[in-house]
Amino acid sequence: MYLIVGLGNPGEEYEHTRHNAGFDTVDLIGEEAGARYWKTECGALTAKGVYRDEDLILAKPQSYMNTSGGPVKQLCNAYGIEPDHLIVIHDELDIDPGTVRVKFGGGHAGHNGLRSICDKLGTRDWFRVRVGIGRPPGRMNVADYVLSLPRKEAKEGFEHACDLGAQAALFLVKNGLEKTQQQFN
Repeated sequence: MYLIVGLGNPGEEYEHTRHNAGFDTVDLIGEEAGARYWKTECGALTAKGVYRDEDLILAKPQSYMNTSGGPVKQLCNAYGIEPDHLIVIHDELDIDPGTVRVKFGGGHAGHNGLRSICDKLGTRDWFRVRVGIGRPPGRMNVADYVLSLPRKEAKEGFEHACDLGAQAALFLVKNGLEKTQQQFN
């Protein structure tokens, strides 16, 4: 069993913003894995699905990005998930829009959602699917950029990256890290 967590912020005002790439990607995984019923548990919206005989718990923490570690830890405890069966999907400024990167472990690179998970789990060793959103143009404030909706071509790139992120997470479940990195990185 894998726990796949998409990071984002709850509420209509944040829907489909760059910072909610994790939520959008987990929704796509849910469609592929047959997750039909979402419920609230452990501070997250969760759904169960199956992908190629592998049970999946999908989650979207509802505590806002910066404190998502609490719900992630609660879900790991509730389902007996070890960090090597945790996949966290999140937006990444340092990756070009429309692309994804998959890795195991690492730091938080200033991403407060990742920092919260590292702190609550007491480890940095879990899988990450990093959905590229690129850097803000010019002198645009980073917070304004990540909390804004992508427009025109940027929207297509964002949606493509979320789709690739969903494919990468599911590929990871069945094929492991090395093959996933060869395929998607």
